[in-house]
Amino acid sequence: MTAPLAGRIAAVTGAGGPMGRAVVARLVEDGVAGLALTDISGGRLAEAQAWLADASPALQVACPRADVTRSDEAAAFAEAALAELGRVDILVNLVGGLRSDRLYTPFLEMTEAQFRATFDLNLMGGFHFIRAFAPGMLARGWGRIVNVASIVLGGEAGQADYAAAKAAVASLTRSLAAEFAPAVTVNCVAPGLTRTSVTRNIPAAEAARLVNAAMNPRMAEPSETAAAIASFLREDAGFLTGEMLAVSGGIRPHL
Repeated sequence: MTAPLAGRIAAVTGAGGPMGRAVVARLVEDGVAGLALTDISGGRLAEAQAWLADASPALQVACPRADVTRSDEAAAFAEAALAELGRVDILVNLVGGLRSDRLYTPFLEMTEAQFRATFDLNLMGGFHFIRAFAPGMLARGWGRIVNVASIVLGGEAGQADYAAAKAAVASLTRSLAAEFAPAVTVNCVAPGLTRTSVTRNIPAAEAARLVNAAMNPRMAEPSETAAAIASFLREDAGFLTGEMLAVSGGIRPHL
C-alpha cells in the first residue's frame, strides 16, 4: 500500500519542540520524501535533525535555524529549503504562543509591545512562508497548508492578545482557502490544552480547571494534534479546505 504522502516535500516551522517533533514523526511515518525544518532554537533543531538521521537516514532534510517572525531569516530559510529540496508541497505553520512570562495578563496591564509581539509570533511566520511556498504549489497544481489556531480564539480573559491573534489565524486560513482553491487547500487545527514544554509550567489548579472543561478530561498528547494535521495533508483530502478542526476533547471554539 502506497504511503499517503509518498514523494511529497514538507516544511515545518517550530520543528524542534514537542509538537514539532510529533508532526515530523507523523510526516515521516506517512512517507514524505523530504523535510525542511526550522526552529528558533538551534539546539532543539540539531536534536531533531540527529533523531531524523537515525530514524530515516535516506530522507532528504534541510534544517536552517530561523526566527520566523523576521522577514530576512524567514526568507533565508525558504531559499535554503527550495535550493536543497527543489520544492515544498506541504507547509505546516506551528510557531505560536504567548509573549509573556505569565499565563494570564489583564488587558489593562498589557503593554503595546506585548500585544504586537504576540501577533507577530502567531501570524508572521505563516505570512512569510505562505508567500514563499504557495506560488510554487499553485504553479504545480497541488499543495497543502495547515495553520495552528487555538480553542481560545473565541476570547479568553487574561489572554486578549493571544486569543485575538489565534482568531486572526483562523480568519487568514479561511481567506487563503478561498484565494488558493482548488489547487491548494488551507486548513487549521485548534488545539486545547496539550502536553508540551509550556504546559508543564501551568499551576496544578489551573491545569485541572482547563482539563475538566473538556468532555475527555485530560491533556492532549502532541501526537494527537499531529494526527489531526495529517488528516488535512493526504492526497484524498483535496475537498477539505477552509476548515478548522478542534483537538480539544470536545470543547468547541467559537466567536
